[in-house]
Amino acid sequence: MEIRDAKGLTEEEFLKRYDPDKYPKPSLTADAAVFRTDDDGRLPEVLLIRRKGHPYIGHLALPGGFAERGETIETTAARELEEETGVSGLEMKLVGVYSRPGRDPRGWTVSAAYTVTVSRGAVRPVAGDDAEKVCWAAVKMEDDQLKVFLEEEDVSDELAFDHYEILTDAYRCAFQQ
Repeated sequence: MEIRDAKGLTEEEFLKRYDPDKYPKPSLTADAAVFRTDDDGRLPEVLLIRRKGHPYIGHLALPGGFAERGETIETTAARELEEETGVSGLEMKLVGVYSRPGRDPRGWTVSAAYTVTVSRGAVRPVAGDDAEKVCWAAVKMEDDQLKVFLEEEDVSDELAFDHYEILTDAYRCAFQQ
C-alpha cells in the first residue's frame, strides 16, 4: 500500500513536483584549527594563513573554504586544509557550526569548524591555494579571553571573518574540556 500525504501524493509524486529553489540556501564552508603542542612549557600554537585574496586580503585566518557539490563537510575541511597548507591525514573533530548572519561579506555562509592537536614537528605546512603564507601563532587564555601572538605581537584583532570566535571555541574544545 502506497503512503500518501494530505494532498494525496505519494513520495515519488511529491518529489517530482518539489521545487528545490523554494527555500534560499546558504553557502557551506569548513574551517580547521590545527594546534601544535609539546611538553616543554611553551604555549600551544595554531596554524594560520595570511589571505592573499579578497575578502580580508592580508588578514590572518584559519585554513578553510567552500564545500564542493556532493562533498561531505568533513571532506571539505580536510581538502581545504591540504590545499591551503599542504597538511593532510589528520583526524579532526567537530568544534561547532557558525551561521551568524553577516559573518561573511560575500553572502549567507554557514561554516562547520574542526580542530586537531598535533605534536611539534608532526606537520610541515607550506602556503598554497588562497594562502599568501602560513604561520604558527602562539595562543593562550587570559581572563577568559583568547590571545593570539605572532612573533610576540598580539594579533587577535587581525583574524578574518569570525575566526576569532571559532578559534576561541576550538581552543576551549582542545584544551579546556
